[in-house]
Amino acid sequence: MNNTLGNTARLIGAGLRALLVLTLVCGVLYPLAVTGVAQVLFHDQANGSEIRDGSGRVVGSSLIGQSYHLPKKDPNDAEETARPDLRWFQPRPSNGLGGNSVNTQYSLILSGATNRSADNGAINGRCTRDAAEGTLCAQVIAAKDAVVADNSTASHRVEPEDVPADAVTSSGSGLDPHISPAYAQLQVHRVAERNKLEVKQVGRLVKDHTEGRTLGFMGEPRVDVLELNAALRALTRR
Repeated sequence: MNNTLGNTARLIGAGLRALLVLTLVCGVLYPLAVTGVAQVLFHDQANGSEIRDGSGRVVGSSLIGQSYHLPKKDPNDAEETARPDLRWFQPRPSNGLGGNSVNTQYSLILSGATNRSADNGAINGRCTRDAAEGTLCAQVIAAKDAVVADNSTASHRVEPEDVPADAVTSSGSGLDPHISPAYAQLQVHRVAERNKLEVKQVGRLVKDHTEGRTLGFMGEPRVDVLELNAALRALTRR
């Protein structure tokens, strides 16, 4: 009997010691070591890839897209469609995944896609103006019309065939902070006109903020909209 109690006590004691050691190693030492290494070697990434403006104020993250909209005419009208503030470069569309009352700079609360097929609403394999309302084709056509209208100026006409795919479709996550260089360049004349800048100035800004392929071969060239607009704000304040 005493041997049984003694063995049980030793097993319980060994289990408690193992629990204490593993809690210390896995719950304290390991997280501290990982956090320390991350802060030293990957400081920016470990702190959210923050983007700061010229004054040093954090304006967002390079990993999460933001929208640039005008204030609503009626802030209490949940059905009112947000209108883009055309002084700024506009990101990819981000509609369809719900509302966000926390981060009001972006209209998403979930990360994901619409899961609609590329030919959703297509007629005989093509997206036409006869596409049923609410289908992907109808949304793409409406978005293309808006891009053409918004970005055409008195001295520069945007043609429908010049509108790239990322200007009228959301990304797979719905949170993509990047646009293609083609979409950025398409917006140059409008941004220059709205901010009373020279087209060459704004075009140079886009070129300076165009990132190449990762490691030279992965992905596509891209432009981070938030970084570009932060640079545009600094330029307009000079």
